[in-house]
Amino acid sequence: MTAYTALLRAINVSGTGTLPMAELRALCEQAGFVDVATYIQSGNVVFRSKRSESSVKKRLEQALAERMGKPVGVHVRPRQEIDALLEHNPFPSAPPNRVVVFFLEAPLTSHAVAALEPPDGEQISAHGRELIIHYPHGQGQSKLKLPFARTATGRNLNTVGKLAEMLAALDTR
Repeated sequence: MTAYTALLRAINVSGTGTLPMAELRALCEQAGFVDVATYIQSGNVVFRSKRSESSVKKRLEQALAERMGKPVGVHVRPRQEIDALLEHNPFPSAPPNRVVVFFLEAPLTSHAVAALEPPDGEQISAHGRELIIHYPHGQGQSKLKLPFARTATGRNLNTVGKLAEMLAALDTR
């Protein structure tokens, strides 16, 4: 079985897309995933499944659409990708709460990355299907425009690190 994390977009953020984490766990278990655990109230879940990543994503998106009454963006990653992301952190000396990983459906082209114009000293690095941004003054203060923001979901490195720990624990079961 593969250990996965699923990162839901726009769940329990600023009062939108309210979904209690107990319901998310139950929904994942009903979808056939095992050893399900959630982390904080922002749509982070880890589990194991025999299914492929694309099958997990499709199954979870269908279950969430039924529950929420509208499509919910879901980004699924296997443990190996989360571990590789942390191992190749391009901003190791930056405070982890000031580094945000944006999870995307597909890698950005080098042209798309080059077109981003960091106005306040932000540093940007692409790694696979993720875009990692160091916000030296905090994400809330940034004027950086991200054209893919409607489909991506972001987590700071503290959250990504905790999810990596949870995924590692699943692999010891």
